[in-house]
Amino acid sequence: MENSAEAAPAADAAPALPTPRQATLAIAGVMAGMLLSALDQTVVSVALPSIVGELGGLERLPWVVTVYLVTSMAVTPLWGKVSDLYGRRTVVQCAIGVFVVGSVLCGVAQSIWQLIVFRGLQGLGAGGLFVLALAVIADVVPPERRGRYQGMFGAVFGLSSVVGPLVGGWFTDGPGWRWIFLINVPVGVLALVATAVGLRIRSPQRPHTVDFAGAALVAGAVVCALLYLNWAGDSYGWAAPGSLLLAAGAVALGVLFVWVETRAAEPVIPMGLFRNPVFGIGALFGLLAGAAMFAGIVFLPLYFQAVMGMSSTRSGLAMLPAMFGLTVTSIASGQLISKNGKYKVFPVSGSALLVVTMLLLSRLDADTPYWQIGLYAFLFGAGVGLVMQPVITAVQNSVPPQDIGAATSAANFFQRMGSAVGVAVLGTVLTTRVTDRLTDVGPDAARAADKGVTALHRLPEPLRGRALDGYAHAMGDMFLVCVLLVAVALVVSLFLKEMPRRAGPATERPAEEAPATS
Repeated sequence: MENSAEAAPAADAAPALPTPRQATLAIAGVMAGMLLSALDQTVVSVALPSIVGELGGLERLPWVVTVYLVTSMAVTPLWGKVSDLYGRRTVVQCAIGVFVVGSVLCGVAQSIWQLIVFRGLQGLGAGGLFVLALAVIADVVPPERRGRYQGMFGAVFGLSSVVGPLVGGWFTDGPGWRWIFLINVPVGVLALVATAVGLRIRSPQRPHTVDFAGAALVAGAVVCALLYLNWAGDSYGWAAPGSLLLAAGAVALGVLFVWVETRAAEPVIPMGLFRNPVFGIGALFGLLAGAAMFAGIVFLPLYFQAVMGMSSTRSGLAMLPAMFGLTVTSIASGQLISKNGKYKVFPVSGSALLVVTMLLLSRLDADTPYWQIGLYAFLFGAGVGLVMQPVITAVQNSVPPQDIGAATSAANFFQRMGSAVGVAVLGTVLTTRVTDRLTDVGPDAARAADKGVTALHRLPEPLRGRALDGYAHAMGDMFLVCVLLVAVALVVSLFLKEMPRRAGPATERPAEEAPATS
């Protein structure tokens, strides 16, 4: 029998809204799930040496990170669409369950291949946790208050990106790397309970089908594209036959996906969304801004370790100014959007701030004092906080309620695709520039760079200082590429249309008056 909380009312009945207590529980549950999903993108990185020490398989180690990214991104559009069709609570709990099961299996893996497979399963659940959290906000929070909550969610996501390496280092040095995964279990169970009690909303009844062909095609296109970007630059070369085959596969599957979606009864990503000017501009902006803003999150800690000689834990602590800036502006922008309904000013001002910040970061050298880098990190975090969630709020405000899940997941998909593409491409730019600059310094410096960042600090003076300065300037070259990306994003943001706040059931009837469902 279908759960009554998910059962559809009669066609003419008003959608049942959660009480304030239920809404609070639902938000807490999906926020916990989103935190787990975001943490697991970065928490594993510092544990990789310990994992190799126990399981072996050094040559396969990058897949522990890559497979999670690939599977989580590939299914992002599917989770949002399925939640529109079958009801948010059932699908949210399914995503949490898949993530928890994957976490348990990762925690007990006995070989590197097992860990890779189980990380892929964990990624399938993680792909739904973040996007469904944003969709739930649109379900249980009135439009005039959504910005406030989505600002909080943006702060949680940014916090997890910075804190992840710290948490991973603590568990690895303490109870062991397996607890990086096992700790997800109690938090996931609490999230399941919270959503079961709090997420009690009805979904409109309508005939539906699942677009399995579209889901498979978009997953295949994403897998080919990410494999090309992750393998071609570092391992095989951009023009190698195998690399070109992956690139051709990504393009062919992408074109076929668009063709299938124009004919599907219930498309994973409705092509009609791109006729919506807010969605189209928001998706393009997310793609560009995502590429640049994750560069700072990923590569600033590398600067701290490679150039300043910090440990992984200390480099995480050095990112606290970025976390503070992101938290402040993310929450403040959400509050202001809730207050006046205006959102365009935030991606415009955030992009402009990121252009300035990336220019400042491009001027780093080996002697730049930490207080100065900390100020730049704060400005970077502030810019990211201004651009992350307001665009999602704008997209949700521009589509009808029945398309909120699909629109939210699609917009988030482009933002995450931008981050993945940006990190891959900018990583290749950095590797190339480090090689070029350290080769100019001398063969000993180039060989040291190949052995890792600690080898650079073992070089004798004055070679050590010249090598570190070359590494810092190589990172500056990479941040100049980021300037280009954010500048284009700034131009795109100017075309974002400011639309009046959409009225909906949540504004027509106070949540306190909504009947509780059993």
